[in-house]
Amino acid sequence: MRIKSENTKIIMGIDTSCDETSVGIVCGTKILSNIVSSQVELHRKWGGVVPGIARRAHKDMIDNVVKEALKRASINYKQDITYGSLDAIAVTQGPGLAIALEVGITKAKEISLENNIPLIAVNHMEGHLLSSLAANLNDEAPLVLTEKDFPVIGFLISGKHTQILEMNNFGEYQIIGDTLDDAVGEAYDKVARMIGLGYPGGRVLTEFAKKGNPDAFDFPIPLKGDPRLSFSFSGLKTAVFYTVKKIEEEHSSLTQTQVYDIAASFEKSAILHLQDKLRKALESKSYSKLLVGGGVGASPKVRAGLREVAKEYDLEIFFPFDKRLYGDNGAMIAIAGYYKALRGEFWQDSFDALDRVPRLSLQKIEE
Repeated sequence: MRIKSENTKIIMGIDTSCDETSVGIVCGTKILSNIVSSQVELHRKWGGVVPGIARRAHKDMIDNVVKEALKRASINYKQDITYGSLDAIAVTQGPGLAIALEVGITKAKEISLENNIPLIAVNHMEGHLLSSLAANLNDEAPLVLTEKDFPVIGFLISGKHTQILEMNNFGEYQIIGDTLDDAVGEAYDKVARMIGLGYPGGRVLTEFAKKGNPDAFDFPIPLKGDPRLSFSFSGLKTAVFYTVKKIEEEHSSLTQTQVYDIAASFEKSAILHLQDKLRKALESKSYSKLLVGGGVGASPKVRAGLREVAKEYDLEIFFPFDKRLYGDNGAMIAIAGYYKALRGEFWQDSFDALDRVPRLSLQKIEE
């Protein structure tokens, strides 16, 4: 199998970790295409992602998404990009839903074997972390990391993760802060359901919060004063639950104004919690740069809150340049694959040994 390491530039990234079938193609860190097929409508009536439905949808969509990614990349690259043009295929190995991950891995193996293309196994969360390194078609990126920049601090805020980590180099990560229970994105979705916003409610809650009064309800700031560099959203969720319950018992239902105000008050407490723990991490060690990745970063208020802390510590903060890069997407997997290719980290074992790892830890990359 041809392996070119330092010459590896054009990479296809495949992600089927949850409820989006996505394939992206990059040239270095420049995104040539990033196709995302969402399954939101399939899962909406169930109030959450149903693994079996997700797998079937991934199987139904993966071939078309791959074709569309190649087509769009060819247009943007101004020459045909085929399987023969690819220097490597990167695929999400984990974390994620096991039977969903399997679809992407199977497709990546198929393309790799049939076309003699090197394969790269990628941690989904490394993709999120490196998403702010993605460049647009003009080769403009929020950040280009060099050796002198390390260590940098990363903040992953998504539906399943709330982690602060130290990045000592590409592929070298140490998790220094983690959640004790729910992730921040999970809390957004659960609170959204409490106030009748349905699924997926996190994005809707963010929009509703813009119309509400963040001081209308005095929700607690989780782990306030706790010395641990840990996150927790269970207490905040419980406070919202009992507030909603009390209002509904007294007035049968929430008014639209109350929905807006609860959304705004919840988001305020959640952001203050994120700020508190980020400050704690920055007090213990000096960093020059902060990379933020994950779907919750799409919230303007969250970004503003993190920028506020970064300014306090004279810290440069970086977010992905495109809103599509906050959620799950194949381009971020391709970019993570690009940096692994530069380190020569191609899959060397038998293809049978490449299996899904639903609870894959980012820290294990350095072990």
